[in-house]
Amino acid sequence: MAPQVPSNPDEVMVIRNVTPDIVTLSLPFSPFGGVKFGGRGTLELNIAGALIVRLATGSIAVFSPVPLTSRVHEAITNLGGGEIKYIAALNIEHHLNLTQWKTAFPSAAIIAPEGLWEKRQAVPEFKDTPFGHIFRADAPPKISEEFDDEVTVEYVHSHQSKELVFLHKPSKTVIEADLVLNLPATEQYSRTGESATSGLLNKLLKPLASTEMSAFWQKKFVWHVSSMSDRKGFGDSMKRIKAWEFDRIIPCHGDVIEHDAHQVFLSVMAPFIN
Repeated sequence: MAPQVPSNPDEVMVIRNVTPDIVTLSLPFSPFGGVKFGGRGTLELNIAGALIVRLATGSIAVFSPVPLTSRVHEAITNLGGGEIKYIAALNIEHHLNLTQWKTAFPSAAIIAPEGLWEKRQAVPEFKDTPFGHIFRADAPPKISEEFDDEVTVEYVHSHQSKELVFLHKPSKTVIEADLVLNLPATEQYSRTGESATSGLLNKLLKPLASTEMSAFWQKKFVWHVSSMSDRKGFGDSMKRIKAWEFDRIIPCHGDVIEHDAHQVFLSVMAPFIN
């Protein structure tokens, strides 16, 4: 069985400037017996990748951080070398590197959904890592003026993984983990020498995480799995996201949706917003 995460992240990581202020760090990630989900963060992990965003003030926000390797340090420097002030866990599953980043950047505030801090207390190496901002269904926090001016957050507490979905307003980019999936993970496997679509399990399970063919099977997955605990609450969140202005979605798993992203979102979430 293939390992879930790479032992050599620097050798297989794909670092890309999506915009002048957004860098994605993408890695292969193979859970469930080798399904090639891929992972991504912006400067994320299950493993997957990270996403790094430079705010107008020069401060840097890191979403779903990857292992803090030499190439990641280089990507931070290349983005302008601003202070890392925010480290976001996109849900209660994408959190494994939070402590490493918090240790390296102790003044940065961790942003996370409720329940994650408690979950991490069972793991000695994660225990007691302080969180700065915790989203709760009844009391979403104010992060800071510089962050809130540029980033809108929807806490999808009715999602099984308690998703935090971010809109970076200047670039019209949605940043999310498991809300919308977009397999195959072509970019995330592009430096591995492996095809992102090879293997029987990938062929069988890809439709559940694909936006192709009107996302028919992904709609079923979202309805029967992601939203099963509270479909009304889930739908309320989807209606709020529908009102956002965006043309790009950066998911954790699968390729970045660079074109017609709003329409893709409407297609996947049609059962909740039509």
